[in-house]
Amino acid sequence: MSENASNCIIELKDVVKSFDDTLVIDHVSLSVRKGEFVTLLGPSGCGKTTTLRMIAGFDLPTSGQILLNGKDISLLPPNKRPVNTVFQRYALFPHLNVFDNIAFGLRMKRVVNTYRNPKGEEYTRTEKLTKAEIAAKVKKALEMVDLEGFEKREISTLSGGQQQRVAIARAIVNEPEILLLDEPLGALDLKMRKEMQIELKAMHRRLGITFIYVTHDQEEALTMSDTVVVMADGVVQQIGTPTDVYNEPANTFVADFIGESNIFSGTVTGKRKVRFCGKTFDCVDDFEKNEMVDVVVRPEDIVMCEPELGMLKGKVISVVFKGIHYEITVQVGRYEVVIQSTERREVGETIGMNIPAQEIHIMKRKYTSNIYDGVITKRNTVEFADGEFECDVTQLYPGSHLDEEEYLVTAQGEKIDLTGTEVTVEVGLEDISISDDAEAGGAQGHIISIIYKGDHYRVIVRTDESEEDFVFATDDLWNENDYVSVIIPKDKIKLTLKHTEEKAA
Repeated sequence: MSENASNCIIELKDVVKSFDDTLVIDHVSLSVRKGEFVTLLGPSGCGKTTTLRMIAGFDLPTSGQILLNGKDISLLPPNKRPVNTVFQRYALFPHLNVFDNIAFGLRMKRVVNTYRNPKGEEYTRTEKLTKAEIAAKVKKALEMVDLEGFEKREISTLSGGQQQRVAIARAIVNEPEILLLDEPLGALDLKMRKEMQIELKAMHRRLGITFIYVTHDQEEALTMSDTVVVMADGVVQQIGTPTDVYNEPANTFVADFIGESNIFSGTVTGKRKVRFCGKTFDCVDDFEKNEMVDVVVRPEDIVMCEPELGMLKGKVISVVFKGIHYEITVQVGRYEVVIQSTERREVGETIGMNIPAQEIHIMKRKYTSNIYDGVITKRNTVEFADGEFECDVTQLYPGSHLDEEEYLVTAQGEKIDLTGTEVTVEVGLEDISISDDAEAGGAQGHIISIIYKGDHYRVIVRTDESEEDFVFATDDLWNENDYVSVIIPKDKIKLTLKHTEEKAA
């Protein structure tokens, strides 16, 4: 986004929002230009609606600032902000006709008019809008949303799309500087949604005001927006144009959430060279040699060829016609590669595949292991991440052992009670498994993320109490929101004394 402050209408500076002990928005900063169409995009619970409500004034930030034209409005009530909101359920009055729904806010409005008395002296008076003024404004708003002549229609007689346009007319009739739209197309069927996407974009051009739009629909965001703000877990993952966000995703979450992607674990083997799927490819991103990375390749960027001419070779295991292209899944060793092409291939056919260097997107791998703060219990187990696990405490002191009373005895013969000892716990991504038996593991939580990485799934389980994450690789397919227990074998839990680390630092 532009850094030109004079062109910035809304700016969020390091905004945090918590409800009780739950962190919903985590240090979000973004700016919106005047007249821009900005979409907050992300899955349910990512914080996009809370961000919109803070801009509207319905929720107040816990910390940070919200600026309007450079002035802090963080604590300003909603009715004092030049902002109107259109909700998913429209909130229309069923007992009022179209005209009265749109005019409702205008009838409540008070304006300051200036007059001159017979002596030529100016004075002001706070007055209601006249009936003629209200009628003129409603007529203009109806023209904006292509509902001229609908003034006397009852709300119950309107289609979903027409009701949505009435809600927009009611919002714009007050001539706000900013229009906030919270999933306004969510109640419409697919065909109507697509039509209204086009209409909303055209309406934005006609009105020339700033639109801030919330949706979980990626196609909606890419179709309508000037700028897309991708959110997850209350954090902004990426800000950019629809083209940039699609073609240059900042991380695997963005790549997986927007459009379809092949995501693989890879290793940088040299200057602009990366190895994945068992082969080394040229690429355009420069990373340190031997660095572990995530590799993203869009399905439409893979070029099919004769088997002997491809960098990769595999057998077609699935072909699905998607209307404008075929989605072809190819087994390459233990990896699955998805291709989108207008050319058909047959199941069982062996094909070659090439990937142009510029279509291979490399990003730093976010997760390489799980690290937690832990405490040793009187039972010589370790508590961390809202759970308790069996562990080998003798690794804390090389050459030590446990005596008959379960005290640790060092190599020098010193007896130590480890109860309350603070440790750092490290667990590898390959060393965690889960079960739907809540009693089977040392901790419990809900699955919040599943990303397929060609030959395995990367799964994140989040605990309910402290919202700690367990990240791991598995061959098994689970469902998001499944409640599971986390199992970690005793010999896979690596412990380090806290005070040892501090001394080393």
